[in-house]
Amino acid sequence: MEEKKSILSGIKPSGELTLGSYIGAIKNWVELSDSYNCYYMMADMHTITVRHEPAALRRRTLEQLALYIACGLDPQKNTIFIQSHVTEHAELAWVLNCYTMFGELSRMTQFKDKSAKNADNINAGLFTYPVLMAADILLYQADLVPVGDDQKQHVELTRDVAMRFNGIYGDVFTIPEPFIPKVGARIMSLQNPTSKMSKSESDPGGCICLLDKPEDIMRAFKRAVTDSDTVVRHDVKEKPGISNLMQIYAVCTGRTFEEIEREFAGKGYGDFKKAVGEATVELLRPLQEEFRRIYADKAYLEDVCAEGAQRARHRAAKTLAKVYKKVGFVPKKRQ
Repeated sequence: MEEKKSILSGIKPSGELTLGSYIGAIKNWVELSDSYNCYYMMADMHTITVRHEPAALRRRTLEQLALYIACGLDPQKNTIFIQSHVTEHAELAWVLNCYTMFGELSRMTQFKDKSAKNADNINAGLFTYPVLMAADILLYQADLVPVGDDQKQHVELTRDVAMRFNGIYGDVFTIPEPFIPKVGARIMSLQNPTSKMSKSESDPGGCICLLDKPEDIMRAFKRAVTDSDTVVRHDVKEKPGISNLMQIYAVCTGRTFEEIEREFAGKGYGDFKKAVGEATVELLRPLQEEFRRIYADKAYLEDVCAEGAQRARHRAAKTLAKVYKKVGFVPKKRQ
């Protein structure tokens, strides 16, 4: 029997998970669980490239873990772990730093964007974190990496570094491919529909978080930016706001864009925005209830962390040992 292909992905616990994170990433992860060997991490090491509050990072990491499970990621089917619990990530990142060119990192779009937003803290980690991301992926010999359009550049860099290393030392790393779902790949801000929905955006009204109260969700959709037209029609270029709301409604209800257009033919934007808000509230209601139950059970979360890290290390350690041997490090004597 052919072995399942492997998938690796993770989200930084730098803030609350958003509706965009759920639709664009986590919801799709659940559907992959039966067909792939899935590794999903709380990317806490990536979080510290910007200034942060340590206590908040610890809390959000565990909240994110509980939300992963509440969203349907079964810890028995998937390897779910905290990145910093698997030291091989940092170790492989250092080796790969030595096989990544300065010019390649200089061209990373996200480094330029984040440098502009954090002008007083342009640190080396901010510059080299795509190498850590490459280590994350290559440690598990991932065949596919579920990413949004904005992360494709980092997967391309990972491929380049892996092929460079393989070219020198032989067949060491699997060359990963980006995996981008067709629907819901990128949910945009409700206030600025040309920008991705993000927990870091300046206008909190543009972002729906998974644990938001129903009244806050309805208020955000009521205020969502649309256009001067009155027709519910999918046209990303001419009607980005309405198209974004249609994307969300399609995921919440399972309806196609054509069905949505027919459903709201002759109705105003007010009716449509109310319907999207209500559909979102109903989508998140069971998820929020399950989160509260899981997050209250600290012993269970600790067990998930320990078991996930152990399973991740089993795969990661094999890759790192192979890399260390290839580059000429003296092997450690087994205890």
